[in-house]
Amino acid sequence: MKKFLIVGLGNPGPEYEGTRHNAGFMVLDKLALDASAHFTSCRYGQQTTIHVKNCELILLKPGTFMNLSGLAVKFWMNKEKLPLQNLLIVVDDLALPFGVIRLRKGGSDAGHNGLKNIAAELGNQNYPRLRFGVGNDFPRGGQVDFVLSRFPKEEQTLMPERLEAAAEAVKAFCLSGIDFAMTHYNGK
Repeated sequence: MKKFLIVGLGNPGPEYEGTRHNAGFMVLDKLALDASAHFTSCRYGQQTTIHVKNCELILLKPGTFMNLSGLAVKFWMNKEKLPLQNLLIVVDDLALPFGVIRLRKGGSDAGHNGLKNIAAELGNQNYPRLRFGVGNDFPRGGQVDFVLSRFPKEEQTLMPERLEAAAEAVKAFCLSGIDFAMTHYNGK
């Protein structure tokens, strides 16, 4: 059985629930819900395991806050003895319109502090990630307030179908590989 670590980035605590910065948590919540799995407290966050055909997916929501996400990722990668290609980071992205999905094999952190810390802890940026678009409708200097705000009603209405698409992209990544997932889900 192939094993994967799927890490959704976000900030712990009720004050951050439903915020744009917690899009990664939301995608993992959707995967867990669909599998009737429940998150439990673990070292560096909350974790559950689901199975998709011949794949075991360890779902991790770091409890370290966004800027220290790399600590949780590094710990769980070492604990599970997984290669980088079996890691998928699910993260919010300001550069993409709301709900648009983009998978990448690696690349820059694009100014995202969670990705920056993961790269620092892992020693490179060559790890797969799924970016979930949250839009960028904020005034100059308003980025922090924007990502820590909740989605407006019209986007909340569309959220279930966008989370479903992201969850399917995660499954495709595990079952068929990053190239297949990129071809079938990028830009959708």
